[in-house]
Amino acid sequence: MLSPEERLQQLEKIFEDLEELSESTPIIVEGIRDIAALRRLGITENVVALHRGDTIFGFAEEMAKKHRTAVILTDWDRRGGTLARMLKEALTANGVHANHTIRTHIVILSKKEIKDIESMPTFIDRLKASTSGQPRRARSS
Repeated sequence: MLSPEERLQQLEKIFEDLEELSESTPIIVEGIRDIAALRRLGITENVVALHRGDTIFGFAEEMAKKHRTAVILTDWDRRGGTLARMLKEALTANGVHANHTIRTHIVILSKKEIKDIESMPTFIDRLKASTSGQPRRARSS
């Protein structure tokens, strides 16, 4: 079992890697609150909300016109899991490699304490407070 400090270090590394990855690869989230949460964590480029009125397959077709890979970062509640599976299938059918391992690592590290991306900045602040005794704020934009 990981300590809060180890979980924090791993989450911070994941989000640093995502920030770098987002320079060339779209990060697909469910909605605008998820985009705002990722911005607070420093990921400001290439974050795309799934819910824009398109079908999942239509969304995947549009992604395939511009990208060969994409990161799926839907929530980890039942609905988010279903969306992740459907999105992975639709992207793959359109020739886009769908990276869902990052989502899996985040789910494991959050240990069911949170269930969505929009809660991640606050969760990271709580981990920081439990490891240092003082909360540090996530980046604001």
